[in-house]
Amino acid sequence: MRPSSSTTRAIRLAFSPDADDLFMFWPLLAGKIDAGGLVFEHERVETERLNARAEGDEPPDVCAVSIAHMPAIASRYLLLPHGGSVGRGYGPVVVAKRPMTLAELVARRVGVPGARTTAHLVLRLLVHAATGGAYEPVVVPIAPFAKIFQALDAGEIEAALLIHEGRLSWKDDPTLHQVVEIGEAWTTMTGGLPLPLGGNAIRRDLGEDVLRRVSDACRRSIVWALAHRDEVLDAILTSGARDEAKVTRERLDTYLDMYANADSAGYSSEVVRAIEDLLRRGQAAGFLPAGAVELAP
Repeated sequence: MRPSSSTTRAIRLAFSPDADDLFMFWPLLAGKIDAGGLVFEHERVETERLNARAEGDEPPDVCAVSIAHMPAIASRYLLLPHGGSVGRGYGPVVVAKRPMTLAELVARRVGVPGARTTAHLVLRLLVHAATGGAYEPVVVPIAPFAKIFQALDAGEIEAALLIHEGRLSWKDDPTLHQVVEIGEAWTTMTGGLPLPLGGNAIRRDLGEDVLRRVSDACRRSIVWALAHRDEVLDAILTSGARDEAKVTRERLDTYLDMYANADSAGYSSEVVRAIEDLLRRGQAAGFLPAGAVELAP
């Protein structure tokens, strides 16, 4: 049964402009569910800025973050047990203007969406495991959406690590070549584990009652969205929120199948194991700080 409270409480929520975040939080922000006295004040911020906000001076109460960033903020945040974006044999994609192998990335300039992102961590692990070397990361923010492709065309970077809808739209450009599919490579490296890319973190200092109420409201928003999928999909399209990414209904439908699904409704034991494995590998390689990540109730 849903917790209830007569106490009104403002909750600061920050998430990305990406379609799966919009999908999961739209019912909550559109008043489709009873938030139990909670009032959500939201902002949409690109992925790497979200990661930075979570460790800044005024961290949001609930913040969408990269799973790879959780150890750095573990003393401040718990990971909500729902709202995740998980790849099952698929994930971010590295592309280049010419055919290139994973080994050829070593010492080359690779555009990445942020140093704290899970995609960057996994690519570092893959390159290091394959060659013992490293590439030169060049942070290219995902907003504006076209910037990463422009950087490739201009020769500012030699390869690009694409997340969000970019991992689908790159195929529209016949001059681009896939170097590696991160999700496929991760599954091979781990013996079949899914790839947990992003999740929602909640501040520990909210207190147990508020924390449970917020978690419940977010969970019910995801459940509502999944049960009314076409309505939410249409709302995203008509809002123009992803016009910059040139998202068609067909492509949005495909993308949401990938990243807003049963895994978003709640982490299975397999996904929890994958999160633990990802962080363990990153910490063992010296790419992540020490820190145990805990799931919220």
